[in-house]
Amino acid sequence: MPDASSAVASPRVLLVCGRLDPERDGVGDYVVRLAAALTARGATVRILHTGPSAGIGGARSVGPAWSPAALVRAARAARRADVVHVQFAPSMYGFRVGIGLLPLLLGRRRLVTTLHEYGWWRWERRAPDRLWRRIESLRLADRETALLVPSADGVITTNRAHEDAVRRRFPTGVATTTVPIGANVAVASGLDPAAARRSVRRELDVPEGVPLLAFFGFVHPVKGVRYLAEALAALRTEGRDAHAVVVGGFESLALPADEAAAFEADLRADIAAAGVEDRVHITGFRAPDDVSRLLRGADAGVLPFTHGVTAKSGSLLTLLAHGLPVVVTAGEEPEPELVDGDRVVVVPVVRDGDALAAGLRRVLDDAALAAGVAARGERWAREHDWDGIAERHLAVYAGAR
Repeated sequence: MPDASSAVASPRVLLVCGRLDPERDGVGDYVVRLAAALTARGATVRILHTGPSAGIGGARSVGPAWSPAALVRAARAARRADVVHVQFAPSMYGFRVGIGLLPLLLGRRRLVTTLHEYGWWRWERRAPDRLWRRIESLRLADRETALLVPSADGVITTNRAHEDAVRRRFPTGVATTTVPIGANVAVASGLDPAAARRSVRRELDVPEGVPLLAFFGFVHPVKGVRYLAEALAALRTEGRDAHAVVVGGFESLALPADEAAAFEADLRADIAAAGVEDRVHITGFRAPDDVSRLLRGADAGVLPFTHGVTAKSGSLLTLLAHGLPVVVTAGEEPEPELVDGDRVVVVPVVRDGDALAAGLRRVLDDAALAAGVAARGERWAREHDWDGIAERHLAVYAGAR
């Protein structure tokens, strides 16, 4: 096995994930972007996944699901890697424990685990919490990842809340590092903001002088778009006109085709009931450069998530990277990176159209606030570019012993 210095220079990395469908899954998109960034830094990267072939260079399916046979295939592939890096979110693995047993087959191979979701799920529900606390304190197993966290040589979290949760469960012996995610869509090269603004407003029939708000990401029930419609209606009742462009598709791994179609119909009905059907423009899935053009044409971003927005939101980083002042809803736990009036404007409650309208008014009425929030947010997004993310991963790989 190479020493740390050679691992930094050109490690052989095996990225392991669930189904690889970057157009319909945020973690899949993350894996593809991370692989490209690591490759640009000199690493040799392969991706293992389940399900149909993704048609992505360096990616291979090991079967329809993470069965025992798939785990054996993954272990064989790991023999040619310096680092095995598992990307964990329970939904990626069908809410089954299978992937959590992979460490049993890896021997002394370096293992790194990234936690994209953590702190809310259990693969085993019969054992009492006190027993799990004891098992975790001894670093025998984890109630969510089975052996992935306690066996890891390094654990990567995408936000401090997850890092704190790992450290509470495993107070000793688990090396944990927070590496925030980057934007899902980069600013299109050569894009003229003024030209983008003209073309977007012409396409959506938004008059000059009327604010255009942008939502970006998969359109799911938890994203709160119906409350954006209510906020536009509230603004309209006081004589304010504003439009919103909802950039993103409905269908994803979390919301299959039939469910996505039903939700889209319900959402469009909610928008019509709010009386803003002519003010909310739903684009569906768009290619990255077109997403960038649409965002460049907007005046502000808005993410009214029903559970609040966290610093691990790729949608947030994308809006910030495009220089937009962004209005977000607050989560139950404070996000130290998302302070009201700093990088974002925070609405203190969720599922409330009137409260969201109040947050939007602040951005629309206070040019100095909007400009300052946009500038600080854009700088923060630049600090989380994919090259820097790859560099921090290489440091974790080097420290995984």
